[in-house]
Amino acid sequence: MTSTSQITSPLASGETEETTRSFRPAFGPDGLIPAIVTDKASGDVLMFAYMNEEALRETIASGLAHFWSRSRAKLWKKGDESGNLLKVIQLRTDCDQDVIWVVAEVQGGGVACHTGERSCFYRRVVQPTGGSAPVLEFAPLPGSEKPV
Repeated sequence: MTSTSQITSPLASGETEETTRSFRPAFGPDGLIPAIVTDKASGDVLMFAYMNEEALRETIASGLAHFWSRSRAKLWKKGDESGNLLKVIQLRTDCDQDVIWVVAEVQGGGVACHTGERSCFYRRVVQPTGGSAPVLEFAPLPGSEKPV
């Protein structure tokens, strides 16, 4: 994995990736880092996307979540067209800094998915009896009584 020179700080003497206080995001060979977005209030997983260095920089600078669209090959601010912006409450990274966790407040209509659902994870995979292929079932998020 590669790090970015614009954001990365060097390790101090005696530090490791797991003990450093330096932000050293580990972008993959494609220049992307996975980003998981959760809702500040409920903790629900809202979406998954990728960030490149520019998206991460814009997210930090603006306080609004930006991502890299692999299908459109361009930077996009989540909610720019729909009004459902993701206001960043907190950014976190995992122990080896190869994933970004965005804790956000959904603005606008309160939905994070382009389909109009609150979460992009509005379906679960279920195995029907009889051993046939798994199917998708529309279902509320775990711990939620309301459909997504």
